[in-house]
Amino acid sequence: MSDKSRVLIVDDHPVLRRGLAMLINEEADMEVCGQAEDLTGGLEACERLKPDIALVDISLHESDGIELMRQIVSRESGTLVLAVSMHEESVYAERALRAGARGYITKRAAEDRITEAIRIVLGGRVYLSDEAKERLMAGFVGQADALPLSPIDRLSDREFEVLRLLGRGWRPGRVAEALNVSIKTVETYQANLKEKLFLPNADALTEYAVAWCKANLE
Repeated sequence: MSDKSRVLIVDDHPVLRRGLAMLINEEADMEVCGQAEDLTGGLEACERLKPDIALVDISLHESDGIELMRQIVSRESGTLVLAVSMHEESVYAERALRAGARGYITKRAAEDRITEAIRIVLGGRVYLSDEAKERLMAGFVGQADALPLSPIDRLSDREFEVLRLLGRGWRPGRVAEALNVSIKTVETYQANLKEKLFLPNADALTEYAVAWCKANLE
């Protein structure tokens, strides 16, 4: 049996998966044991391959990377999770950690630091950039006044995910299917979003979601 750490890559971009796999497989102490492109495939691969660590993209086609992280961790299989995303840490890092990820690295940094991040997480520590660490620690030590919360920061993880999917132009039925909840539940999230974002109706919420996602998640 190989002594190498087994790595699973879950990302909906084949080119990115191949690039990460090449970097990882060049290392003497780790190897890619499998790849997947969505939540269902990622869960199946975790169950079948028993990887030591899963690299999970935040934005998966037709599914939710944050939910995949949550489900991997909840199964208590021992697989650790490292979030890999095109989005800046200020948008998603804290939410990924709350879902059970042990670190967050942007795709821009991954080419130079992915193997370092993997080793840190496998070693029992958390991997974040210095900027993300400062942002998170400021809240813990009572410096929140220096980092005022925006309305977006006050959203729950589920409310944030509904906002992101609405920002893709998805209808409530499609959002419900992707999150495996009822349409009524999505409507409840929409009501919460309107209240927290001070929006008068569903049309205003959709417009806000599209504009915010375009500005922050592209």
